[in-house]
Amino acid sequence: MAGGRGIPLALLAVLTLQGVGAVKVGNTIHQAEFQQRIESLQQEDGEFQQSFNADEVFHVDLQKQETTWRLPEFGTFTTFEAQGALQNAAVGKQNLEIMMERSNRSQGTIVPPEVTVFPKRRVEMGDPNVLICYVDKFWPSVISITWLRNGQEVTDGVLETVFYPREDNSFRKFSYLPFIPTRGDYYDCRVQHWGLATALLKHWEPQVPLPASESTETLVCALGLAVGIVGIIVGTILIIKAMKMNSARNQQDPF
Repeated sequence: MAGGRGIPLALLAVLTLQGVGAVKVGNTIHQAEFQQRIESLQQEDGEFQQSFNADEVFHVDLQKQETTWRLPEFGTFTTFEAQGALQNAAVGKQNLEIMMERSNRSQGTIVPPEVTVFPKRRVEMGDPNVLICYVDKFWPSVISITWLRNGQEVTDGVLETVFYPREDNSFRKFSYLPFIPTRGDYYDCRVQHWGLATALLKHWEPQVPLPASESTETLVCALGLAVGIVGIIVGTILIIKAMKMNSARNQQDPF
């Protein structure tokens, strides 16, 4: 990807629609569409998706011409005909050509991504977990995200979302890597984008306390025992002093 810097690219801006009555109930439905073309490679691509309160409900795979639900359960409550998205894509291509002509086929400003890596839940050694690579605020929507474990690329189980448009027409994207935390393993999320001179590696490794050695455990036990003995001695002395003071007070004031 980095080698594609300077490649002319045109992008039809993301279209965002707010559902009827959304303001009244505090919920928002977004329908986002975009078409893009890499001029030098004569490649075209696009996306159609619908979200509810910024969470994806479904997107349409324009190549396979089918609707893909973010969760399979969503498809049991409603349907969406992929043909509608394909018709919108055809219109988008026409509009894209018009916009390119009006802009004299100039290239938009390339914005490099921000990358964050974090686990889905608290990390415990040997407990299956998921690493999440969150790639945010980049433009255009041409990007490569790969995972490395101990420096070696890993693909098993990797899942990647579609592009999620932001209000400023930049994009965000997630990549998920299932893994079993093992002491000594480390991971990198590698991101390649035209806005980056070289591939960006975001490092992550489990942050867990090292097991105490036997000598350390022995020292801790010895210190604990010593503190306990000192406490008993000090307590005994204080009790004896208190008894003597009470006895002396009774002798001075028998009544």
